[in-house]
Amino acid sequence: MLSCCVLYESLIYPPYDEPLLTAYDGQFESVYVVLHPFVCVPDELSWKATKKYPSDEQILNSGAKCTWAHVAAETGLGTCAKLNQALLTSIGSINDDLCDYAACDALKSFLESSSVWMPGEGRFEPLLQTDFLNVFEATGRGELISVPEFPNVDPVQRLNVSRLKSREETIPNRGSMTALDSSFLLTVDWDSFFTLFYGPREFLTKVVHRHNLEGFFATPTTEHSWFNYSFGCSAVTIYPDSWVVG
Repeated sequence: MLSCCVLYESLIYPPYDEPLLTAYDGQFESVYVVLHPFVCVPDELSWKATKKYPSDEQILNSGAKCTWAHVAAETGLGTCAKLNQALLTSIGSINDDLCDYAACDALKSFLESSSVWMPGEGRFEPLLQTDFLNVFEATGRGELISVPEFPNVDPVQRLNVSRLKSREETIPNRGSMTALDSSFLLTVDWDSFFTLFYGPREFLTKVVHRHNLEGFFATPTTEHSWFNYSFGCSAVTIYPDSWVVG
C-alpha cells in the first residue's frame, strides 16, 4: 500500500513561473539542477556513421557521460545557460525571440563532427538512471514512488529498486520519483535537459559529489527558465570545478 500520509499526486513538476525552491509548499530545503550528460559513443554509433540517434539499450551498453563543461568549451558557448539555450533552440521548444540560432548551429556542427550525441529531452536520461536508483538504494530505500506526469490520467506506482536496476522492470521515462516518505524527490519536465533533485542540502551535496552529477544548486530566485535571466551563470555555483565560465 502507498503511504496514507503523503499526497504523491501533488509531487509533479513545479510551475514554470515560480522559483523552484518555493515548489511543494517549500517542504524541501534545496534543489540541485542536474544537467543531463551528453552521450559519448563509439565511432560506429556516431552521427557520421548512422545518422540515427542510439537506442536506450545502445546508450546503456556502449555510451559514456560527456559533460556540459566539455561541450561548452568545444563549441565556444562557454556557459551552461548558453548551452541550454542552444539545446532548447534545437528542439524548437522556446519562443523565437529567445532562440539563439548561432549557438544552435555551433552545437550542431560539434555533434555532427564528433562521436557525441545530445541528451534526450524530457526524460530521466539513461546514463543517469543507475545513479538515481543508487540514491534510493544507498539510503535503505528498497522501493520508490513513481508519480506520472499526469497523475489524473495514469496511476502512481510503487516500484522495486532492485528490479529497476536489473532491468527486470522499466524505469519510468518521465514524471517524478520520490522516497516513500517524500524526503527527497527527482522530477523532470517534458522538454527539459535537466532533472530537479529536491532534498536536504547536506544530503544533496553528498550525492552530487559521490556520483559526480554536473549541475548547480538553485538560488532563491532560480526558475524553470533559468537560462533566460542568467546568461552567464555568474550567480550560480557550478559543479564540478572544471566548468568553463565565460
